[in-house]
Amino acid sequence: MSATDYFAAFPTIAYEGPETDNELAYRFYDKNRKVLGKTMEEHLRFAVCMWHTFCWPGSDVFGAGTFDRPWQQHADAAEAAAMKRETALGFVRKLDLPFYCFHDVDVMEPATDVASYRRHFATAVDHLEALQDETGRKLLWGTANLFSDPRYAGGAATSPDPEIYAWAALQVRSALEATHRLGGANYVLWGGREGYETLTNTDLKRELDNFGRFLNLVVEHKHRIGFTGTILIEPKPHEPTKHQYDFDTATVYGFLKRYGLEDEVRVNIEANHATLSGHTFEHEIATAAAFGIFGSIDANRGDHQNGWDTDQFPNSVEEMTLAMLEIVRAGGFTTGGFNFDAKVRRQSVDAEDLLHGHIGGVDVVGAALLNAERIIADGRIDAFKKERYAGWDGELGRMIHREGTSLADIADHAVAADLNPRHRSGKQERLENLVNRFV
Repeated sequence: MSATDYFAAFPTIAYEGPETDNELAYRFYDKNRKVLGKTMEEHLRFAVCMWHTFCWPGSDVFGAGTFDRPWQQHADAAEAAAMKRETALGFVRKLDLPFYCFHDVDVMEPATDVASYRRHFATAVDHLEALQDETGRKLLWGTANLFSDPRYAGGAATSPDPEIYAWAALQVRSALEATHRLGGANYVLWGGREGYETLTNTDLKRELDNFGRFLNLVVEHKHRIGFTGTILIEPKPHEPTKHQYDFDTATVYGFLKRYGLEDEVRVNIEANHATLSGHTFEHEIATAAAFGIFGSIDANRGDHQNGWDTDQFPNSVEEMTLAMLEIVRAGGFTTGGFNFDAKVRRQSVDAEDLLHGHIGGVDVVGAALLNAERIIADGRIDAFKKERYAGWDGELGRMIHREGTSLADIADHAVAADLNPRHRSGKQERLENLVNRFV
């Protein structure tokens, strides 16, 4: 079986509208439809990830892989890697989506040393460049896997061993340069092992300083090679490590400020990671926008009954609508987009299941964008929020923020004006009802 045969029985997925009974069609995502001044394709910038979709064998901590993909069963490692690359880019074209994303090790034959790593990755990048030209697909972002190999058990940029730090630098340099060559719009660093299990064996300050140094070096190399895309860091609170340094968006912003990176690095926010940090997806997006570091999205969902990264495809239009409102209010994506960092379940073993997972996720996000458009056009929610904070645009609000105003000045105003302010209703129930009218 060739790579192209795996999805040969299925048509290219197209928009057919909300009334269609065709399960292999988009009901809400019409890539050419204009929404809030841009096409849906331009707004959403969908990407398919390599790792869950084409690398994960369907295993979990209690059992072996359940999938029987032809590239996973191939005896020749080099041919298997090539088949996987061809299948992946063909799949993205079959979905009629514009982008894909990868880790270095996702796309290459396994390597055992520096020489074989460089050789095998170079082969993969050459092939990906040709496949991009052939299929018309583009790279939303690239990254290096600094967490799967046993050498990274104690972290990569936060490893206690400088030799491991240097190996991580080799991978990131290679992946960043490959991303640049392939026309990638972003480069992501996910610190899955950048944390610790116990303080009894951890020098926390040294690890943070090493992490800050590493990220500064990445930014320097970006500018040295002329890469104009965005450097992204992906927050996650725990799992696999107990305490991760990139816990949530606010923590990441504090880290970036501490190491002088707040103008160079943005965040790639994942819905499932927001759940694990105790936040909502929309909270993380709004926080990133408030700090000026909103970059990109990993679209998935967690299971609120489970405390781990289930990485399921998004299926709640209501939850996605709230997130989409924050994205639109933040001005939308520049270089970022919606990457489906999601995987089908272990029992979903057919090729068709991969299509259904992505089609459903695309339509949930598409429907959420249409809902956001209607909510914004209606205007009542934004008007209420503006009126609620209107006092800050008045005389007292301006005085509080005027340079030279002291705490005593504000307190004296309260005395002179004989203030006796009363609280006002936040109208939460009314606003929630308004949102539900559009969902």
